[in-house]
Amino acid sequence: MGKIVLVTGAARQLGGRFVRRIHRDPGVDRVIALDAVTPGHQLGDAEFVLADIRQSAIARILAEHSVDTVVHLDVSAKASGAGGRTTVKETNVIGTMQLLGACQKSPAVQRLVVKSSTNVYGSAPRDPAVFTETTPPKSLPSGGFAKDAVEVEGYVRGFARRRPDVAVCVLRFANILGPEPDSPLADYLTLPVLPTVLGYDPRLQFVHEDDVVDVLEIAAREPRRGTLNSGTFNIAGDGVLLLSQCSRRLGRPTVPVLLPAVTWVGTALRTIGMTDFSPEQIRLLTHGRVVSTVQMRETLGFRPRFTTAETFAEFARSRGPGLLPPERVGRAVGRLAELPLGGGQAGTTHSTHGAR
Repeated sequence: MGKIVLVTGAARQLGGRFVRRIHRDPGVDRVIALDAVTPGHQLGDAEFVLADIRQSAIARILAEHSVDTVVHLDVSAKASGAGGRTTVKETNVIGTMQLLGACQKSPAVQRLVVKSSTNVYGSAPRDPAVFTETTPPKSLPSGGFAKDAVEVEGYVRGFARRRPDVAVCVLRFANILGPEPDSPLADYLTLPVLPTVLGYDPRLQFVHEDDVVDVLEIAAREPRRGTLNSGTFNIAGDGVLLLSQCSRRLGRPTVPVLLPAVTWVGTALRTIGMTDFSPEQIRLLTHGRVVSTVQMRETLGFRPRFTTAETFAEFARSRGPGLLPPERVGRAVGRLAELPLGGGQAGTTHSTHGAR
């Protein structure tokens, strides 16, 4: 019999894409797509179940369908339906606890894949240049989605100790971008003018939506020869971009703000509903974060199709030109360079004659 896969967070774009992809896998017999809200996209031939992972009914669903593989994607910084930060935290933390409790009681469950984030490393001034999967953060995140991800991973480690027979894979994704991103950072980068922290130009990494779906499929299968898909892995595209490079490629001007005032700007943006400029995002846009992907390549056996720069280029194309399109700015600079600088040349000639 083929695998029976349950996917949480199916109403999100990423969840829907993965459901459609994994259902086409010849080794998969059935896919159970689960979410607390009805998806606005097609799920192919997958069976959709309307349920909230915060409720105990999840245990019954696992038992009824004899699920052997659970892919937990309902860990996010943004709510998929109505509700604010409280609903998101409850789904991330309480929902994960309920799901893991149900998996622990189910003898059929053999594999668990959990979507996490490089946010677990935090962002601090004395961070290492590159985080590996075993690098402890200088300071644990104090709130927001980053803290949720830390708590989720703690519960997953506890589950792995209690059920050593279950293969557990935790994927720590860098900032996910692409044509259809759904994250606070993508909302920030869509602003017509980007507020930045004066004196800082953080390094950022991105991973493409397509690569996210690809690596989730690898994690949900049996490991390929010479690879191991159990453990914790950083997932990111090659290379880094500075925030200043991102703003230029988007054609969006920046407004440097003193660090103490950034919090006020973030509060104002949240109040008018433009973006969730949270304290953890402010720290990222101040200190940045870069992770090592050696284990992703050598152990998991995954090589992203998109680099960080290529991922950002796809995102930039989907957003359209900003207030200062790079091509227009380049043409203007070129025209300025071609202008004759009569006054400067005359002054230079005069001084040369004087020297002679």
